[in-house]
Amino acid sequence: MAAPTTAQPPAIKRRRISRLLLLGPAFVAAIAYVDPGNVAANLTAGSSFGYLLVWVLVAANAMAVLVQYQSAKLGLATGLSLPEILGKRLGTGRRRLYWAQAEVVAGATDMAEVIGGAVALNLLFGLPLLAGGIIIGVASMLLLTLQSHRSQKSFEYAIVILLGVIAVGFVSGLFVNPPDAGSALTGLVPRFEGTDTVLLAASMLGATVMPHAIYLHSALARDRHGYAEDPAERTRLIRATRFDVAGALLLAGVVNIAMLLLAASSLRGVEGTDTIAGAHAAVTSALGPTIGMIFAIGLLASGLASTSVGCYAGATVMGGLLKIRVPLLTRRVITLIPALIILGAGIEPTLALVLSQVLLSFGIPFALIPLIRLTGKRDVMGIHTDSRALKIAGWTSATLIVGLNCVLIALTISGQA
Repeated sequence: MAAPTTAQPPAIKRRRISRLLLLGPAFVAAIAYVDPGNVAANLTAGSSFGYLLVWVLVAANAMAVLVQYQSAKLGLATGLSLPEILGKRLGTGRRRLYWAQAEVVAGATDMAEVIGGAVALNLLFGLPLLAGGIIIGVASMLLLTLQSHRSQKSFEYAIVILLGVIAVGFVSGLFVNPPDAGSALTGLVPRFEGTDTVLLAASMLGATVMPHAIYLHSALARDRHGYAEDPAERTRLIRATRFDVAGALLLAGVVNIAMLLLAASSLRGVEGTDTIAGAHAAVTSALGPTIGMIFAIGLLASGLASTSVGCYAGATVMGGLLKIRVPLLTRRVITLIPALIILGAGIEPTLALVLSQVLLSFGIPFALIPLIRLTGKRDVMGIHTDSRALKIAGWTSATLIVGLNCVLIALTISGQA
């Protein structure tokens, strides 16, 4: 008589492998790290100061890996998003004030992303910026319907494809005109050269460690599989999400650094490269029309994907803090208005993008400090409480970010920024 087998059916094995891989949520969050605000900040830094601020991107990306892992771990360990936990712990007045600042940050994010997409359509097809902003808004609504009416996985797959397009768009130029390796390595030495570099560093930091991505990732990781009642299964999922976060943020970091290196190697000293349109013209002139077109397509994919993710994040924040569920498409229409006003008023798009990233930098502590506090509490995280090393790394990151913001505030008040 044959011995009984304990082998699992293929379908169960496939589901288990899918759960353990957990690939997807971090790639959606990573879109926030390669949005048009990043393009503006990184190109401005590279074209104006060469390789000087490479270290800012490296440090910011290392912080981003830590922060996004913490956010995902919080969602998986508790079954709640960061906004939901804060909504339960804050009193009514504090909760509303907290929501207000988070909403301003989400609005600044969304504005930057719509503007970036509009600029891309202008570069590719010569469309007026206002018309381009409307098209980006409508296209993002179509993308959001994947999340609203189909499944999170369908939305994730669409975002991952767009992330691939973004990577090709911004990395391809380096193969045509590679940067000088020695000069690039000197950029790893932390230093500033005047107040303008501090302002840019804050802008780059705000564009890399994104507050709305911190809020969103805890919900994305939780929603992918729900709350695992089995402690062993929760542990496996939390371990697996490290690979998701590391892979997604590594790709985002490469794209960000590639933008700065491209600007430093091909655009340094070229007049007019302090705007995205000027940088695109310089890239086209220096590297050819094909690279210029690929660059613009990458910018378009960045605007479309990131504005969809930003809208999703805003809905997560509102739902968690105010317990108000506004349909994603309705929210998309409402949050589109500020960007269209800026585009219609003729304000320089790149300046609006850079300033929006500075605003995001001020919002980081409000998301980061509660996250670090919560993941360090045993009554919240249980056996998944942060280790001593993670706590030190988290609080060190928060201190550096808050310190840079304080310097930026002082420079702004004194009129030097």
